[in-house]
Amino acid sequence: MRSLEIIGEAVKNLPAEFRASHPEVAWRPMAQMRDRLIHSYFGVDYQLVWDVVFEKIPELKRSIQRIIDSQQA
Repeated sequence: MRSLEIIGEAVKNLPAEFRASHPEVAWRPMAQMRDRLIHSYFGVDYQLVWDVVFEKIPELKRSIQRIIDSQQA
């Protein structure tokens, strides 16, 4: 779960222009997940964490790789 917190914190530190130029990435939900985990609003939904790790993180990895590839082209 700590890794999800770090991802969310990193997202918050990306320039708004960068996030706006890549709307295909769900930036806001990542930051919101970080807030929920850090502050444990109403407890942690472990099923949600599981789904994020096994469904959303692979999607995020592919999206970030496409962004990196486009910057190197």
